[in-house]
Order: sequence, then structure tokens, then C-alpha cells
Amino acid sequence: MKLTKQYPVEDAFIDITSINEGVLGTIGTTPLVKLNRVFKDAKFQLFGKLEMFNPGGSIKDRSAFNIIKNAIFRGEIQANSTIIESSSGNLGIGLAQTCAFLGLRFICVVDPKTTKQNINILKAYGAEVDLVTKPDPITGDFLPVRIDRVKLLLSSIPNSFWCNQYANVNNASAHHQTMHEIVTSLNGKLDYLFCSTSSCGTLRGCAEYIRSNNLSTKIIAVDAKGSVIFGDKRAKRLLPGHGAARVPELFQPGLEDAYIHVSDLDCVVGCRHLLRWEAILAGGSSGGVISAIAKKRADIPEGATCAAILCDRGERYLDTVYSDSWVEEHFGTLNVTLLN
Repeated sequence: MKLTKQYPVEDAFIDITSINEGVLGTIGTTPLVKLNRVFKDAKFQLFGKLEMFNPGGSIKDRSAFNIIKNAIFRGEIQANSTIIESSSGNLGIGLAQTCAFLGLRFICVVDPKTTKQNINILKAYGAEVDLVTKPDPITGDFLPVRIDRVKLLLSSIPNSFWCNQYANVNNASAHHQTMHEIVTSLNGKLDYLFCSTSSCGTLRGCAEYIRSNNLSTKIIAVDAKGSVIFGDKRAKRLLPGHGAARVPELFQPGLEDAYIHVSDLDCVVGCRHLLRWEAILAGGSSGGVISAIAKKRADIPEGATCAAILCDRGERYLDTVYSDSWVEEHFGTLNVTLLN
């Protein structure tokens, strides 16, 4: 959508004259590359959508920009608004980038699982980082506490706006374009899409596009073991970026054609396999997607065309997924067997 003028909101202005010519205009149109080497002798074609090429380093740039842009158009955000969100990393960074460009104040509520690197990136963009330190006493998870903190900030800060990624339909609608890019690059031929789940924005947006365009593409949702989205028992998860401690409002039964649960170790193995064979340094959820494809491999028909959404950069996981000492500490081994 081309933005060509200032938009007046309650006597305040946000200058969006050149928003698509600036860094935010580079969001999307990420590369789709053929992964010839990741699975030896595969009977299907596999393509990777490299979302780490977005300027903020992840697929969440799309959601952040779409949420803020539409809120401005609806008059919910003015030049003096404070943007507030709970995020463990990528969406927060995407929002920090968008808010920095537009001159908006942004508060990101995080918890101790948020990596030091992500916190430093948020601060570099000018975001205010609000850390909750104690998990929910009932679930043992930090998400309910982060949401409660967001609500408290909203009640105490005038003219504040909660992005609410788990319920905001503009999170999902951003991925109509993601799906359009994939399908267009493949001339309409796509049999399987593998995508990780968390807020379910990507899952829902891609599913909506597939349905509205009467495509036969099957979506395989990749969720973390210990995530409750598809009914798994809540359990401790080490890696941020996929899975959820509660079912997001954006989720609807049947968005997926099938789902696969992957462990933290599956994510490590998938990431290192992708790096070894394709020289792609991707984040934890991307490793989960690669491992899910390996689990599904025998069921994929010969000649099928598959796409995997690789959500973010691996540099944010150098202290975890790509750290031998971290792997040894949490899994008791450095002997990580790759998938081929």
C-alpha cells in the first residue's frame, strides 16, 4: 500500500510522506531460494523463504509495520502515542525499528528468557525495556505476567496503544503478502508450506490467503513441544520464537492441515544441519521447521513442491543453538547428529 500524505490524527501529525521510501519500505519481498542440499536424494523440491533478509532481521518486521500502519490509519496512534507490547525478541525488534523511524515512544515488556543481545538491539533502536522477573505462580510461565504488566502500563500512560500480537488481525493480514510472494515465485505451484507457530499470525495469514485464492496448498504447522497451541501439555521450553503458553486469539481450529511438534534439541539439530549443508545461519524456529520436514519426509509425495518459512537470523542464537557449551549443558552431549 502506497502512503503518500500526512495523516492528521486529533491535531497531531505522524509524517508518513516517505514511509515506503525509507527502511520500512524494504520490508518484504525476501528471497525464496531452492534448498538442493539440505535433504540428500529428496524426491520433492524444497524452497526456503529467507525472512532474515528483512531489515530488522525477522518475519516479525512485516507484522510490526502492518500493525502500526493500520493503527495510524484508524486514528488509534498519534504522534504523541506510546506503543506498548510484550515480546521475547523479534516482534519487539520489529516494533522498535518501526517506532524509531516514525518517532514514536515504544515500551517493550520482556522477561529473563529474553537474550541479552535482543535487549541490546531493542535499546539501540531507542526502545524502553521493561523487565518482569517473576513467573506466573500457577503456570510457571512469564507470558501471563508480561500481559498483566502491559495492561498496567496501558492504564497508567495516557494515549498508549497495545499492539497485542496474539489477537491483532493486522498481525495475520501482513502474511497475505508473505504467502503471495511465495506462491508468485513458484508460479502458483506449491503443495506444502511448513511454518512455525507462536502468535499464529503467520499461520493464519497464510491460511487465509490459500483459502481466498482457492489454492490446494497444505499447511504443516510446526509447534514446540511444551506449547499448548495444539493441545500439548504445557512444559518448559528453552528457545524463544515459537510455541505459546496459551492459545492465541488469532488461532482457529483447522488453519493447519497437520501439525508437528519439535523439541528444543530438534531445533538445534535442524539449525546446524541447515548451516552445514546450505550455509544458512538461521534462528531456532527455522531449525524446528527443518526437523519437522525431516519427520514428514517419507509422507511427502514424489515431485511435490514444498516451501519452508525461515523466520529469523541465527546471530541472535550464537549463545544458545550454535554454542557447543550451551548444547552440552542442556542436552548432555556435543554429538549432535545431523539429518542426512
